[in-house]
Amino acid sequence: MSSCWKKSNVIAGISIAIFMSVISLSYFQKRKFVSMLWHEMNISSDSIRNTNICRGIPAHNTITPLKDKRTFIIAPYFDNRKNKMTRVISIVHHKDVKELYCWFCHPSNGEIYISKAQIDVHSDRFDFPYGATDLECLEPEDWEPHYMSIHWSPIGDIDQLPLFEIRNRDPAGSLVDFTVCISTMFGEYNNVLQFVQSMEMYKILGVDRVVIYKTSCSPLMEKVLDFYIAEGIVEVIPWPIDSYLQVSSSWHHSMDPKDIGYYGQITALNDCVYRNMYRSKYLLLNDVDEIILPRKYADWKTMMQNLQGQYPEAGVFLFENHIFPKTVFTPTDMFNISSWSAVPGVNILNHVFREPDRKDVFNPRKMIIDPRKVVQTSVHCILYMYGDSINVPMDVALLYHCRKPLQANLTRESLIKDTMLWRYNVSLIGNVNIVLQQIAL
Repeated sequence: MSSCWKKSNVIAGISIAIFMSVISLSYFQKRKFVSMLWHEMNISSDSIRNTNICRGIPAHNTITPLKDKRTFIIAPYFDNRKNKMTRVISIVHHKDVKELYCWFCHPSNGEIYISKAQIDVHSDRFDFPYGATDLECLEPEDWEPHYMSIHWSPIGDIDQLPLFEIRNRDPAGSLVDFTVCISTMFGEYNNVLQFVQSMEMYKILGVDRVVIYKTSCSPLMEKVLDFYIAEGIVEVIPWPIDSYLQVSSSWHHSMDPKDIGYYGQITALNDCVYRNMYRSKYLLLNDVDEIILPRKYADWKTMMQNLQGQYPEAGVFLFENHIFPKTVFTPTDMFNISSWSAVPGVNILNHVFREPDRKDVFNPRKMIIDPRKVVQTSVHCILYMYGDSINVPMDVALLYHCRKPLQANLTRESLIKDTMLWRYNVSLIGNVNIVLQQIAL
């Protein structure tokens, strides 16, 4: 489905941004420059007197709309891997938004530096009007801004513009090993049992943090999230995309002609990459009904040590997706645990028959990445990166994906029994029981 399936890997060293114009002015120089321009436009310069971008309104929400209602800012991140610039993760209308400017402010002397943003709408837009976008903003050379605003003009009164803190400016602290990025949780999500099982499997395999971009879930699921937040393993990022745009639950505009595809999943994934760039050694980009399941190794750490040793230049490892239909059960009831019967959701231990690969149909993959080597990601591949991308063989690991079938007409005899999940069953059952008891489900 993704256009990146048809692409070759992008080699390191690709130019990220070509900046068309930069205006660097002190506060008083800016007033003189703006006053001159406004005089030509027959507009009084009094309205820009004492303007200081650092007095803007701090943005506190994950998604911040600009007044044009065509641009939505997620967060700016410092990125000096190619150029000294700020990369602003955002969502824009691919036709209507023609020009944007990055206003940087010096916190001590009020100096203003303005650069014209290069608007880079990601190629995997799938024909939706809105898409994940990078606003690439060249920074001043002689000082480091910590705050910025986005405006559609290099002049004007910007006191009321949202003010964004630039993240990753001063990364500190040690890296955790593994962070899972879940995007997105929507539709009053209530698959509680499978969620808890996935969380406990992630913990068995070595996760340190799970970041969830949440649009909506059931009250019961909210209770489960609160438990994992208190435990310190889950970080929930509010993702109210449906408050601003008409969202599709499909991946392509032709299937559901709305404003943006699949609840803005691609934008959330890119934000997760930059948000955790200096917090985690590896990121797993997968859905909550998916588990990257090692076959040759016991856990992710052992697996990645071996894979990274074999491929030291690699920054992306792709794992084949394999569907384990939730409609096909094991012939025995060995994992029909009575205490789980009242918990809504799928019991993954009962689903160990996988669909065979379809001939002439590309099998998508999910990824474990080194975020410091990734520039732009899609759902099933990286669009731009530094380093190599490796397809991990199925005998090393696969993506266990328990969901509705893709090949619903297949008989049980046509499916492949694959019980690799069961080697974790003792630990998984015990851990799930403890969680359900503590949450009092």
